[in-house]
Amino acid sequence: MATGIKDKVAIVGMGCSKFGERWDCSAEDLMVEAFTEALADAGIDRSRIGAAWYGSAMEKSVGNSAIPLSTALRLEAIPVSRVENMCATGTEALRGAVYAVASGAVDIALAIGAEKLKDTGYGGLPVVGKGTLNDLWMPYGSAPAGFAQLAAGYRAKYGIDKLDLKRAIGRVSWKSHQNGAKNPKAHMRKAVELDTILNAPMIAEPLGVFDCCGVSDGSACAIVTTPEIARSLGKQNLITVKAIQLSASSGREQSTNQWDGSYVQNTRNAAKAAYAEAGIRNPREELSALEVHDCFSITELVTMEDLGVSADGQAWRDVLEGVFDAEGKIPCQIDGGLKCFGHPIGASGLRMVYEHYLQLQGRAGARQLKNPQLGLSHNLGGVPYNGVCAISIVGLEGR
Repeated sequence: MATGIKDKVAIVGMGCSKFGERWDCSAEDLMVEAFTEALADAGIDRSRIGAAWYGSAMEKSVGNSAIPLSTALRLEAIPVSRVENMCATGTEALRGAVYAVASGAVDIALAIGAEKLKDTGYGGLPVVGKGTLNDLWMPYGSAPAGFAQLAAGYRAKYGIDKLDLKRAIGRVSWKSHQNGAKNPKAHMRKAVELDTILNAPMIAEPLGVFDCCGVSDGSACAIVTTPEIARSLGKQNLITVKAIQLSASSGREQSTNQWDGSYVQNTRNAAKAAYAEAGIRNPREELSALEVHDCFSITELVTMEDLGVSADGQAWRDVLEGVFDAEGKIPCQIDGGLKCFGHPIGASGLRMVYEHYLQLQGRAGARQLKNPQLGLSHNLGGVPYNGVCAISIVGLEGR
């Protein structure tokens, strides 16, 4: 019987580039920036890395192989794999590295994600065609429209006043901008007033300009090994992986009438499996911090219920009451989230874990939380009714 990976893998080094409009850098430059920090943090020579996983969702960044990574980082004669799984790509890279170490296949593995989206010529995410496999339905769909439908379904199911929900999703964005202003690696570092957010131009009702995250250039990476090797390197107070789980759509939501549009089933599936693997019974009480996929403010709000940290139909109240603020019960997006970092797809999942890693080590500077124990990261790719969700949980060893 499978026993899971809890505490079988330790993170010994992490790095994260500055996110933003990095016109002066190539994707390879961003990889090197994140990797250099991680390697120094781990205190090892690159020759000790036994395998690497590279997450990149858009081939427009570097192409569709792993060679750009092995070349940029001068990884000699080791297996390097390129992975892609929509917005869960960064966590997918981490999953590969963690599983390799947990299985005993390698002693030390690297997970890295990078994307260079500001050079693609698109204002949002680049349009990816599927050639002869292109769908013949919903040809004019968009991400804001897909997630605006989530807001409509959520409001209808629970009978929430339109203005109350608008204030709640506005508060989500306001909170993230307050946090991001304290993070030197964030793309957008300006606090924004709530009234400005609420009165911004509409993109897809009820989502305004400030309810949508932007695109960005960035990279993040992790070096992982066994706890025994980590201790042999002189590491103390280890940060270990408690769980990594992934759930992909089966097609039920978009092909039956069983889904009411108010939640994301993949998140609920992945969260249930992750909590079981990590031994978490009460996430609202046990989790110290959250980094969730706030591609749109309504996504973050609904995710609170899908993760079980808010009761169904009550997340909007929790948001307005400050439960997820920096000083709240469970801080969410303490680093600014996608809202302030933007979303270079391959990097986002690892960037989230990087924040937990800093927090757990007490290295987060002006945004440091008090005595964090467990951090959960959540990625959601596609649209609410057809996509993929990845969840990772990290924390202090033995927690």
